[in-house]
Amino acid sequence: MNYSDNKVTDIQIAYIGGGSRGWAWTFMTDLALEEQISGTIRLYDIDENAARINESIGNHLMQRKESRGDWRFETKSTLAEALTGCDFVVISILPGTFDEMESDVHLPERLGIWQSVGDTAGPGGMIRALRTIPMFVTFAEAIRTYAPDAWVINYTNPMSLCVKTLYHVFPEIKAFGCCHEVFGTQKVLKGICELCCGEKNIDRRDIHVNVMGINHFTWFSSASYRGIDLFPVYREYIDKHFDEGYSLEGENWMNSSFQCANRVKMDLFRRYGLIAAAGDRHLAEFMPGDEYLKDPETVTSWKFGLTSVKWRKDDLRKRLERSARLYSGQEEMELQPTGEEGILLIKALCGLGRVVSNVNIPNSGRQLTNLPPEALVETNAVFEYNAIHPVIAGAVPEGVRGLLMPHLENHERILEAALDYDREKVVQAFLNDPLVKGKRCTEADVRALVNDMIANTAGYLGDGWKK
Repeated sequence: MNYSDNKVTDIQIAYIGGGSRGWAWTFMTDLALEEQISGTIRLYDIDENAARINESIGNHLMQRKESRGDWRFETKSTLAEALTGCDFVVISILPGTFDEMESDVHLPERLGIWQSVGDTAGPGGMIRALRTIPMFVTFAEAIRTYAPDAWVINYTNPMSLCVKTLYHVFPEIKAFGCCHEVFGTQKVLKGICELCCGEKNIDRRDIHVNVMGINHFTWFSSASYRGIDLFPVYREYIDKHFDEGYSLEGENWMNSSFQCANRVKMDLFRRYGLIAAAGDRHLAEFMPGDEYLKDPETVTSWKFGLTSVKWRKDDLRKRLERSARLYSGQEEMELQPTGEEGILLIKALCGLGRVVSNVNIPNSGRQLTNLPPEALVETNAVFEYNAIHPVIAGAVPEGVRGLLMPHLENHERILEAALDYDREKVVQAFLNDPLVKGKRCTEADVRALVNDMIANTAGYLGDGWKK
C-alpha cells in the first residue's frame, strides 16, 4: 500500500468467492463510490468463469464517468495467486449449492421442524456448517502460508463457525465477521424515534447501541440518540402498536421473503428486557421450536416469512440473467451507497479515520464478561490503523445468557464434528438445539434425520463421513 495526500493506493484485496452474484456486486458498488482508497481486487472462485464475468463487470463499472473509484479487477486461478502479497482478504461464498440447502431447510419439516432461513442455527445451519468448515480450514491454511499479515473479512454464513474455524486453524489470523443485521435494527429505532420524538432525518449511525450476543442472535443492552434513551421510547411504541408491529418505510412483510413487521423482536423485548437486534427470521430460529416457528400459520401470525429454497433458486436464476445483462452491457449497475460498512472498515484499518462497528470475533478479550473466552461473539469494536479494539460490552443478563448458551455449546460440538468426522456429536448438537427440543422429537427420529441430512450433502463432505 502507498500513502499520500490523505489517500491510500495500491491496496491488494483477495476476494474468495469472487464470482458471487450478490456480495461481489455490493462490494463493487461501494468501491466505485470511494475516492480515498484504490488498488487491485483479485477474484478467486472455484467457478473461474463466474469470476471472469465479474472481472469484466467490475472493470467496466470503474470506467463509467460517474465512478469515483480507481480499482482494477483481476481473476486468479489459485488461492496462492490470489493471496500472495495481499493486504485484505474478503470471503463470501455459497458452501455447496441450493440443492444441498434444500435438504438443510426442508428435510427437517418431516419432524415438524420449520426453519425460516436455515443457514445459521437449527438443523440447517449445523449441516451447512459441516460442509463449510472444511472449506474454511483450507482458506485459513492458505492465508497462513501466503498472507499471514492480511486482514480477513468474512461475510459467509454460518458466520460464527466460519470465523471460529479461521482462528482454530490459524490463531494469529487477523479475521473478523461483518453482518448488517444490527444496521436493520438501528433503522427500526431510527423510524420509531422519528415517529415518537419529533426528530427528522436521523442517520442510523447516530443511534448509539451497546451490542452483545452472537451473530443473528444479537441484542442491544442500551440504545440512545443525542441524549434520548430509546428504551422507554421503544417500550411505549410496543405497548401501543404491538399487534401491527413496525415495518420500515417501503417494506411489506407480506410481499417479501426477507422483510418482517418486527413483532418477534418486540415480543423478545417484553420477555427479556433487551432489544433483539436481528431480523425476525433469524431470531425465531434460535428460540424453541414450539414458539415462533411452531408451524407456518404461527409464522404468519408473527408477520414474518419462511424463506423457501425454491425462492432462492428462482432468485439465483434472476441474478444469473442479470449477470449476463451486466456482462454484455445491456444493463448498468446502479451507483448508490449500499449501506454496508465493509469499505469504511477497510479505510479505518488503512489509517483513514476511526470507526465503531459491530464485529464477530473471539471473546478472548472478554468483551462479554460472563460468556466463555472461546466463544465467537458479536459486539462493538473500534477500528483504526492496523488494529481492532473490541469494546467491553459487559455481562449478558442471565435470561439472555440462557438463550445463548445452547448455541455456543453447539458451535463447539459442530466444529469438533466437522474436524473429526464425528456423527455422534452432530446428533448431540441436534438434540441440544432449541428448535429440535421444542418439537419433542424422539432420539431415533433425530438420528435418522441427521443420517439423511448428512447423506444429502455427502458430495461436499470428506470420506471420513462414510463410516
